[in-house]
Amino acid sequence: MPDIITCRRFSLNDAAALSPYLMDLSKTEVAGTFYTSYLNVNKENSGAIRWLPMCAEVDSTMANKDLFDEYNITLPTNYSEFLEVIEAFEAVGIKGYQTDWNYDYSCLETMQGCAIPELMSLEGTQWRRNYESETEDESVGLDDTVWPKVFEKYEQFLKDVHCKPGDEELQFSVVTEAYRNGEIAMIRNTAALADIISLEDGTNSVILPYFGETSDDSWLLTYPMCQLAVSKNVEQDEAKSQAIQEILMAVFSEEGQTHVAAGTSVLSYNREVNIATSPSLQYVQDCIDSNHLYMRLASTEILAISQDVGHKMITGEYDAREAYEDFGGQLIHYVDPDAEEILFTQEKAYSNDFGIHGSAAASSLMNTLRAAFDDQIAVGYSPVTSTSIYNGTYTLQQAKWVLTARNAIYRGEYTGEEVRRIMDWLVNVKEDGSNPILHRNLMPVTSGLEYTVTETERGRFRLESIAVDGRPLDEAATYTMLLVGADTFMEHETFCNCPMPEDLKDKREAYLVSDFSSQECMQEALEKTKQFLEPTEYVTIIPGK
Repeated sequence: MPDIITCRRFSLNDAAALSPYLMDLSKTEVAGTFYTSYLNVNKENSGAIRWLPMCAEVDSTMANKDLFDEYNITLPTNYSEFLEVIEAFEAVGIKGYQTDWNYDYSCLETMQGCAIPELMSLEGTQWRRNYESETEDESVGLDDTVWPKVFEKYEQFLKDVHCKPGDEELQFSVVTEAYRNGEIAMIRNTAALADIISLEDGTNSVILPYFGETSDDSWLLTYPMCQLAVSKNVEQDEAKSQAIQEILMAVFSEEGQTHVAAGTSVLSYNREVNIATSPSLQYVQDCIDSNHLYMRLASTEILAISQDVGHKMITGEYDAREAYEDFGGQLIHYVDPDAEEILFTQEKAYSNDFGIHGSAAASSLMNTLRAAFDDQIAVGYSPVTSTSIYNGTYTLQQAKWVLTARNAIYRGEYTGEEVRRIMDWLVNVKEDGSNPILHRNLMPVTSGLEYTVTETERGRFRLESIAVDGRPLDEAATYTMLLVGADTFMEHETFCNCPMPEDLKDKREAYLVSDFSSQECMQEALEKTKQFLEPTEYVTIIPGK
């Protein structure tokens, strides 16, 4: 186990099995920098705190302020005004509120968002602590005080926003495009996206809270960018323990969190840490000042059940009472199909350690992803593989763990000259000194394509030759290519500072496989291959100048 562990999508309930192996941070100096209410979310019944939340992403209601101004409609400040706004927009043919109900997180966040005062009550916080501290042999279901009210409010919320059967199939791209076109006034989304839309479209998008009966009862729904924990083994070495404490203090300082945020619109759960707030958050300053930041409860089972039950409420199959009863029953007897059903048996193991010809595990994964479409070339960038591939049985959940994230998938036809330019973007140090490969694990992982690089000095590379199926790349030929990866690390000025050339980015965006991530691609490929495929020697590194 590493000394410091980070986890992105997190619930204390999901991480319970790690508890005996993690240090109790409740008495540390860094814990004292947090607002108590946010630490309480991660407090075990014993009083121990083993996970600390990094800065908060804001995920609430996004509003097109320009549309409000155009129709002379005032931004709402409470729930009754929120409903009046919906009616006012729909009177002029614009959908007042909509979101991408298809996804588990949208169902979970709207369900919890509409009832935050109840979930933050004394009874609500005590139930949450009991649930987060449950053991394998003692499941905690919904209580009969807080959760019936949650479902009553959610049923009313769905009616108030005019949700109807069929909306449960709405996906991100469809809803976001309609919002950007001025066809929807308000959607559920993040402050980060609000800023992006404001910048890219020139549309003034702002964040509104989940409204209470009065503005004093309004809350922002948030979730940490990640959670940090420390191995219990650290306590055995006083020098290391002290060093870890200093690292945590640095990471959770204002400067540290600003670097972690990397320009994303976030807030802080720590006292005396003021990350510059985003323009999109100007209308929720009261919530920020009063610490009305609710940290969503997002265990694997609650995400899945929220989607299942939420969809049945949208279609009219369940009323509030039926939803409450089914949700509680599923929570006690939850079975994750991705974690239970054996998908395949892997016959060979492949290490994720990087050698002179790359990572065998990463190569195996990219060869497998390419099998989904049988394209000539596949290129993965920004690390696509999180772990080695072992031999033995795999459930779907375990197979998904091989991936670093749900990255976007792009596929289409490229000329050999464009393939070379893409590889140049991913490998070569740029004229201004920007370097896309800060360490070898950031080297592009290819399938169907082999390339050679010269390492001119440690961590700096020059692209030499490229071959496709053993033959030199033909720059005049056309190849079908699959691209998978995330631009953030590559393009952000704090990190690699290597933006993709605009013409290549425009072409790639036109090739986006909508609502189809690397997870879905891998699942589809494994249905064909029944194995993670044999790796290939996709890169050769030559020392030189």
